[in-house]
Amino acid sequence: MAKPDGRLTHDLDPSDRPPRDACGVFGVWSPGEDVAKLAYYGLHALQHRGQESAGIAVSDGRRIVVHKEMGLVAQVFDEPSLTALRGDIAVAHCRYSTTGSSVWANAQPTFRSTPHVSLALGHNGNLTNTRELAAMLAADAAGGTIAATSDTDVLTELIVGNARGPGGVEEAAARILPQVRGAYSLVFMDENTLYAARDPQGFRPLVLGRLAAGWVVASETAALDIVGAAFVREVQPGELLSLDERGVRSRVFAAAAPKVCLFEYVYLARPDTTIGGRGLHATRVEIGRTLAGEHPAVADLVIPVPESGTPAAIGYAEASGIPYGQGLVKNSYVGRTFIQPSQTIRQLGIRLKLNPLRDVIAGRRIVVVDDSIVRGNTQQAIVAMLREVGAREVHVRIASPPVKWPCFYGIDFATRDELVAGRHSVDEICAAIGADSLGYVSLDGLVAATLQRPGSLCRACFDGQYPVPVPESERGKHVLEPVVSTA
Repeated sequence: MAKPDGRLTHDLDPSDRPPRDACGVFGVWSPGEDVAKLAYYGLHALQHRGQESAGIAVSDGRRIVVHKEMGLVAQVFDEPSLTALRGDIAVAHCRYSTTGSSVWANAQPTFRSTPHVSLALGHNGNLTNTRELAAMLAADAAGGTIAATSDTDVLTELIVGNARGPGGVEEAAARILPQVRGAYSLVFMDENTLYAARDPQGFRPLVLGRLAAGWVVASETAALDIVGAAFVREVQPGELLSLDERGVRSRVFAAAAPKVCLFEYVYLARPDTTIGGRGLHATRVEIGRTLAGEHPAVADLVIPVPESGTPAAIGYAEASGIPYGQGLVKNSYVGRTFIQPSQTIRQLGIRLKLNPLRDVIAGRRIVVVDDSIVRGNTQQAIVAMLREVGAREVHVRIASPPVKWPCFYGIDFATRDELVAGRHSVDEICAAIGADSLGYVSLDGLVAATLQRPGSLCRACFDGQYPVPVPESERGKHVLEPVVSTA
């Protein structure tokens, strides 16, 4: 169990946790650099994408060493552990579980070794034909027992098991990946080469950066910035990259059919990240402007739910002409609680992390802007807090359409029954959270704000149209637990 460190988590209300992305991936090939520390700082930039476990694998050209544990990046690594990871290539990962329980055995990078080659792999996303791939693994196994408890385990085993012949890991990946369906942005390595691959839909982001003497691949451009790498380009959907002393080699293993996750634009990625050539802060401000046009309010002040609602609140204020202000203060030092709160403290709930500015709120009509509503408990608590300190009216504005459908491509969304918009109308949700009015940005308005082609985005959590079919048997994080493949 990870030691508590008082760091802030995303959760304002433990009973209403926000959507969680599967993880963040980072890889670096740079001879002569301290690649373990580069990977450590890269993971820091991606910590928001996964807070259950963290790991780094490093190769010195002869062997791969892996260090991974449950917990935040700063909990898992210290100076001695990083100093012990010496080499020229590193693969790093921070995880939220989507397939496979949140236990040490499922922490990444995964690692497999054969007499021919070793492989460390980090995966962002969620596969939708895991059982089919596991059956292939059982058929290919030469003997013994292979336990697979996550889709990433299966993928790692398949690649390393097919890397015996000429071309090694690169050729094995090129043969296996066309058979893999679902969402996967991968960063993996053998003893001498760093690899990156992205599924044909490009559900999850993956970018390539240049160091003075090497290369970096990462889930977001913000991770390139923190290690001083210059952005080169996005890894294309259906592309496999190989990076070593020969430079960067690219091959297409499947025709691109882009369906980039629309929720990356709303919430998942950092606001200082660029996707599709545009910074997400600018996109989220534009979403707020759109929201103001679609759902105006007569009010005295626009405030965000910090920090996720801040860019959209800025845009809403700009477009509406209503002044923008700070009405809620976030306590940045309340995080993973290790002391059971008393009944009195437990009843305070969200006040552990948010507190209203009474002098700003009292007597005013407030527009409060947030990025999304999942279960609705957080918004209900915020509206109640604002009324308690004297708000005359509370108008809630949401910078995404109603989230009605679960995600099977790498976001740990609840089942549809647990999604408040999957069961209730907007008017019913408004009444449940106690707001004077509730407005969501339209799906068309959100798509227009991204400046991307409408057909190039995955909108399944909003409209239920899944770009890659998801069999019933592949739904849920425990599809392989306990599954043991035997020859």
